[in-house]
Amino acid sequence: MANVIPFNGILYNPKKIDSLADVTTPPYDVINKEEQVYFHNRHPQNIIRLILGSETNEDNEENNRYTRAAGFLNKWLSEEILIADKRPAFYLTAIDFPVEDKIFRRFGLTALVGLEPFEKGIILPHEKTYSKTKSERLKLIKACHANFSPIFSLYSGKIDALNAMEMKAPEIPADSDFIDGKGHRQRLWKINDTIIQKSISSAFNDKILYIADGHHRYETALNYREWVSKNNPDFSPTHPANFIMMFICSMEDPGLIILPAHRLLSGVDNQNLSGFVQKASEYFDITEILAGKNDTEKTKDLFISSLRKEELKNKIGVMLKNNNNFYIISPKPGVMKKLFGNELSESLMDLDVTILTRLILTEVLGIDQTGLDNENLISYSSSDKEAMENIISGKYDMAFILNPTKIEQVQKVAGEGLIMPRKSTYFYPKVITGQVMNKLF
Repeated sequence: MANVIPFNGILYNPKKIDSLADVTTPPYDVINKEEQVYFHNRHPQNIIRLILGSETNEDNEENNRYTRAAGFLNKWLSEEILIADKRPAFYLTAIDFPVEDKIFRRFGLTALVGLEPFEKGIILPHEKTYSKTKSERLKLIKACHANFSPIFSLYSGKIDALNAMEMKAPEIPADSDFIDGKGHRQRLWKINDTIIQKSISSAFNDKILYIADGHHRYETALNYREWVSKNNPDFSPTHPANFIMMFICSMEDPGLIILPAHRLLSGVDNQNLSGFVQKASEYFDITEILAGKNDTEKTKDLFISSLRKEELKNKIGVMLKNNNNFYIISPKPGVMKKLFGNELSESLMDLDVTILTRLILTEVLGIDQTGLDNENLISYSSSDKEAMENIISGKYDMAFILNPTKIEQVQKVAGEGLIMPRKSTYFYPKVITGQVMNKLF
């Protein structure tokens, strides 16, 4: 079902770039303003100039972050800072990274994948997207005609040729091998053998791909293809705009890690803040963990350990500004079905992020759809410690600490053609940007 093919990737030229660690970054959507400045200063050819360029007060239609990105791309190509592979390849990658003092390894295949509308059931989303973000990404792809960051997608089942390559790869010198800014080892091997390529491509013919990360970029690619088809008289089924670069990973890969996406709220009025526990008690059973007078760290540890116990049960941790206590709330039996049974499937009602979005944010706090779309109102963190510190310091008003969404839940919801609330998952680590790129011209 999925059309997965090799391509002539664009890579940094190792003769001109000493270390990929100097020029690669995480995807644009997890880079904060301080990191954006850091990456700009780290190296003059850092890919930040392509994916998240600086804005100026003089920006206009002719000169802005998107047109400057196109200028950098063309300059780097002409100076051979970036070079295109002469032979089509699949790009097998491995990342070694720690989580809770244990080292994991995740493999993935970077390839081109034929774009398909979601309704065909070949490539499936699982999260909602923001319109503003898609419009910004569309401006960038229209200016540069390139994919800089691969979509992170998943498949289920075995692919013998790919599994064999993953077994052999660690014994073979990689085409690129470096330690990134987070201390993760990043390796890439080019698969140029046409027989192996055909075997891998054929194996994907009966696979469904599930988007793990990059929903905005995928939907933008669909919009870009439509724009190209209307404005390019030479557009055809073989035009590069019909494909998108993807990092494809097995759902069974032992290095596939999902972290929670905790919610941090700003601008909560005093009435909602002071009355939250009482109002929430109408819908939730609430356990209060009293703050220890002399040992806040032990209290925080107890809070998180209590939340993580029996993860299959719906439990959400709550912290409130100017309130030293911690709360663990669990929906009362049948409350979700009573309120939302006519509009939500059981697979969605069973998600902690749905309970948070519909029952807490909407029902208890009264946040409407506009508020849910407001990235200034709701922020995210995958770190328990960071989320808690943000409340203790008073930077945010409320924190909702979640358990991670399970991969089985992602597959079930996507397979039913349903959509989870935004930021329901945080696949970790993000796929690095700048290891390989794809031209659409």
